[in-house]
Parts: sequence; structure tokens; C-alpha cells
Amino acid sequence: MKPSDADSTARAARADARPVAQPPPPAGGGGRVEVLDLLRGIAIIGTLGTNIWLFTHPLGPASAFLDIPEADSVGGAVEVALRALTNGKFLALLTILFGVGLGLQYRSALRRGRAWPGRYPWRATLLFLEGLLHFVLVFEFDVLMGYALVSMIVVYLMVRGDGWARVWLVGAAVLHLLLVAAVTASLVPTNDGSGGSASAETTPAPAWVEVYETGSWVDQLGTRLDNALLFRLEMVLILPMGVALFLVGARLLRAGAFERGERGDRLRRRLAWWGLGAGVPLNAVTAFAGPDWFLVDRYVVPPLVALGLLGLITEWALRTTGGPGPLRRGVSAVGRTALSCYVFQNLAASVLCYGWGLGLAAAWDGARPWWPVVAWAVIVAVFMVGATLWLRRFERGPLEIVLHAAYSAPRRASARRGR
Repeated sequence: MKPSDADSTARAARADARPVAQPPPPAGGGGRVEVLDLLRGIAIIGTLGTNIWLFTHPLGPASAFLDIPEADSVGGAVEVALRALTNGKFLALLTILFGVGLGLQYRSALRRGRAWPGRYPWRATLLFLEGLLHFVLVFEFDVLMGYALVSMIVVYLMVRGDGWARVWLVGAAVLHLLLVAAVTASLVPTNDGSGGSASAETTPAPAWVEVYETGSWVDQLGTRLDNALLFRLEMVLILPMGVALFLVGARLLRAGAFERGERGDRLRRRLAWWGLGAGVPLNAVTAFAGPDWFLVDRYVVPPLVALGLLGLITEWALRTTGGPGPLRRGVSAVGRTALSCYVFQNLAASVLCYGWGLGLAAAWDGARPWWPVVAWAVIVAVFMVGATLWLRRFERGPLEIVLHAAYSAPRRASARRGR
């Protein structure tokens, strides 16, 4: 091959990959993108707003399957409405932001002339192990394991070009919708009475759910392992959604969603109008449609709302003048220590609610739906203050420090051997 031919081939390959280093940098300069810290903090706080209803239920996380609330009483209607504020939306927002983070890492690798994905598989392995420990030791519905698996797919799609990424995005979204439709169809009652969700009246709770009210921490650990397939079904179900939303996040970064200027303003307005304009009314319908529509309410409509929130919050943050106030600084601190706060909030909720801790889930069951809101507010206040104080002395959160050290360990060991 002639040198000129080789140069042409290389240029064509680079053009097909469409590197993200070409667009202007997001608002925030060359360091951290501050608005992403704010968005990430809101997503973490909102995720607790979803999970707190599981922790504060006497059945614990098993209530996600066994006791989905219905608007058949005043208390039930209030709980449905409160859950609707967070259900699925902040999980979707957090998933999109993970995709944005991958896009930033890809952009940084290109700018520095480093191979991609380079050492990212090791980072994903550490994230998976962290998620596995979090699942076994703390919380049944961990999302970190799923994020690690999805990221290993998306990092390789990033270098295949826009065409491949678009095919995977559409394919993953369609597969996700088909999965949700199939499961929902099996739940919705038919004219002959078949189908329909299991209720507490027809399907008694298995004996092992009592472990959340009366069992020890070790008993709960054993329960998670014994029922790992059940509790990891959500992770399998949302893998296609994760691939689609990761790719959406990376594309939003490239499209300028976090940039100042006309291009970014126009995109953010479209996200806010379409995401909230279509998503909120649909969410109001699915939230009160009953438990048979739970999957649609949690995994289909929320990504629309999440995109609307992303556009609205980003536009507000970039237009706000002056320094951030205490609340915004606290939320951004949560975003900078997102991994630590995610694990901490679930651990704190476990201590408050489970039998091996303070046992408030059973003791205050009669105070639903109000006491879960108080528990959420207290936990959020604690980790907002804690994250703010921590970052006065450290650049990263505690778990982020541990994972960064583990990520850097092979490089340090190689450097020592090379001396």
C-alpha cells in the first residue's frame, strides 16, 4: 500500500469513529463539569426517593413484588402520588449520566492520544465487584453491577462509529420495549380472568421475608444469596434500557447538551419541552393505572421525564449567575461523591429500618405514607452535609478513593518492576 493510501485509510477510519474530541468542551472548562456534579447529585438523592419505600416497608425490598400500592384509599393514593415523583426517573437520569461520563472519558483518551478503551475494562471490573459487594452486604436492587456490564458493551461501540451506535441504540430500545410489553401483557387481566398480578390476598408472602423485620444482618445476607436470581431479575430486564440510555448520554454530550451557547440552549429546550411535556402526563396515567402497569410506569415513561429534567436543570444551572448557594453546593458535593453517597444512603436506611438496626419499618408502619418522606429527608441531609465536609479535605469520596487506588494499582506495580 502506498503511503498516501495508508493516510487516506487512516483518515477514513477516524472520520467513521466520529471522535467526541471535536465539539467544544462542556461548560466548566477543562476540569470537572460542574453541572454534571449537580445532575448526578440530584439523581442520587432521587434514587433514594425511590428506594426509601422499600426500606421502610416491613417486607423490605420484597415489597417491590408483593405489595405494590394502589390508590384505593386516601393513604394509598398519597403513597402512589409520592412514589410517582421519583419512581424510575432518577434511575434513568443516573443511567444517562453514566453514559455522559463514558463520553467524557473517551474524549479525554482521544485528546491525550491514548488507546480506547485502554484500561477501562479493569475499571468496569472494579465497578462490578463493588456492585456485587453492595448487593450481597447491603441492598438487593444494586444498579452498579448492571452499569458495569452495560459499560463494557458501550465502550467498544464508541469506536465503531455513529452508524453502529445508532443501530445498537435503536435495537436496545426496541428490545427493552418488547420485554416490558411481554411482561406487562402477562400481568394485565384478560376477559377470561387469566393473567393479572399476584396480590397479597392470593399469594401469601414467603416465610423468608420476615428476615427484614426480625432477622439479623447475617440472616439477610443469606437471604440475598438464596434469592439472588429473583433480586437480580431487574438487572437483567434493564440491560437493554441501560445500553440505550448510555448511548443517549454519550450522544447528548457530543450534541452539546452541556455547552453554553445557542446550540446547547436549543437542545436543552427541546429536551425539556418534549421530555416533560410528554413524559409527565403519561406518568400521571401509568402511576394510577394499578400494579399491573408497574413496569411501564418504572421503565418506559421515566426515561422521557429524565431527559426533560436533564434539559431543564442544565439550562437553569448554566443561566444562574453568582456563586452557588448552600443547597446547590451540598447537592453538587453529593454528585462528586456519588458512589459513596449511593452506598451510604442504602446502609443508613438499612440501619434505620431493619430488625437488626432500629427496626423502624415495623414500628412505624402505621405512619405510612408520611414517615418514609421524613426518613428520606433525614438521610439526604446527613449525606449532603457529610459530603460537603469530606470534600474540604479530600478530592474524592471515600469509596472513590479506594476504587481509584485499586484502578491505579496495576500501573504502580508495573512502574516499580520497571525501575
